[in-house]
Amino acid sequence: MKSFAKHLIIGLVIACGLGLTPLMAQHEGHGHGPGGHGKGHKAAAPAALPKCPIANEPINLASKLKTDDGPVFFCCDGCISRYQKNPAKFASVVADQRKALAKRAKIQVICPVSGNPVSDDIFVESDGQKVHFCCKDCLKKYKNNPSDYSAALANSYTYQTMCPVMDEEINPSVFTTTAKGENIYFCCKGCDKKFVKNSGKYAPKLVSQGYTFEPRDLVPSKDDHSGHGH
Repeated sequence: MKSFAKHLIIGLVIACGLGLTPLMAQHEGHGHGPGGHGKGHKAAAPAALPKCPIANEPINLASKLKTDDGPVFFCCDGCISRYQKNPAKFASVVADQRKALAKRAKIQVICPVSGNPVSDDIFVESDGQKVHFCCKDCLKKYKNNPSDYSAALANSYTYQTMCPVMDEEINPSVFTTTAKGENIYFCCKGCDKKFVKNSGKYAPKLVSQGYTFEPRDLVPSKDDHSGHGH
């Protein structure tokens, strides 16, 4: 009897293992390439958020200051003015912040020449990386003098890589602009409207990516184009 029970337990373990394997393989094989264009890459788990240069607390990616060297992130908007009084004082902390963020997935969403959403098939290779543009005219201008656009390029990325509604990778041309002036990106048209109607339901998906908004900040701005871009 003991032998029969032993073999029964072993059989159940093997059967469960075989049943779980296809499910796990299916989950791991799911994913899309940068910009939501379905290139089959699995989204990497977010790296830990680095510290705010002022308060030494984990940063909120929705609280940022654009600089010529790229954005600087803070735990809250209140720390921004304190930083601006003496940026040099926090140079080493900011350098550490950028080093940590380099391990985090990001997507270029803004053309460094025009400031409009980028196109996936208009780009140039630069230092082994693709720099995307909204049109061929902007690509030509960039090629003529890349250094003129270095600051704009440094500020052209978002770390919000996944749509908070569908959990698919974002499309740079589909977004809503909040009252705070921050763009929230989506995978396709329609998700932006769902988000605006029920932001409380989807906001936690942004928090999981490092973006925390106050409810009042999630109200669309008067200039919001509801995901249609330019």
